[in-house]
Amino acid sequence: MSGEHMQIGEVAARTELSLRTIRHYEETGLVVPSARSQGGFRLYNEADVARLMVIRRMKPLGFSLDEMRELLAATDRLDSGEELSAAEREELVERVRGFEEAARQRVRDLRTQLARAEEFAATLRAHLTRAPAP
Repeated sequence: MSGEHMQIGEVAARTELSLRTIRHYEETGLVVPSARSQGGFRLYNEADVARLMVIRRMKPLGFSLDEMRELLAATDRLDSGEELSAAEREELVERVRGFEEAARQRVRDLRTQLARAEEFAATLRAHLTRAPAP
């Protein structure tokens, strides 16, 4: 096997995704292995790994599979090197911009949740330090 392709196990280790999750993303059309070995094993390249990393980063922010598919389609089209009309390019850029804003909002929401969780943990610690020893 050449150095440019990786088997699914290496991709799983690099992306910190399970084999099952990677196969699921293939079944749903989010990522397709760039090649197959003579024995039928899935083979991935750096672009496939980068795509999986986008998916991995979207998942904890609560993006749906359809939203992931929509974003990837837009970025694929923008990165394709094909000539795009100005209107199509602007529409794709606006779509990606919408995802960027949604991601930023979801990060803000998660920071708020984290702050509340940290306050709760601090309250419990304070309660325990005030509790009489047995």
